[in-house]
Amino acid sequence: MGWVDKFIGRLLDLGGELKHEDRKGEALIADPCEYIQADLKVSVDGIELLRKCMNELREDDTTYDIMKEYLKDEEEDMYWSEQQIALIEKIGYQNWLMKQM
Repeated sequence: MGWVDKFIGRLLDLGGELKHEDRKGEALIADPCEYIQADLKVSVDGIELLRKCMNELREDDTTYDIMKEYLKDEEEDMYWSEQQIALIEKIGYQNWLMKQM
């Protein structure tokens, strides 16, 4: 939620308007491995989108810096997810679950 606060703050700094809209919820993923795989897809897709946006933000140093830090954080999340999936493949799902405890 820290990133949400930063982005909301920046929107307000730029004179933006916040809107709260009702949105259909997503289905919960109960299986940890499936969750990591889904989270990895979100990260990969999101990073691609963020990189495309970066050029448009170059004129706004503050927003660019916030987005650059966010992109770095998302990349770290993506690498962690990739590592966990590789670990599951190497040691097996049950062993990975035990390692998480």
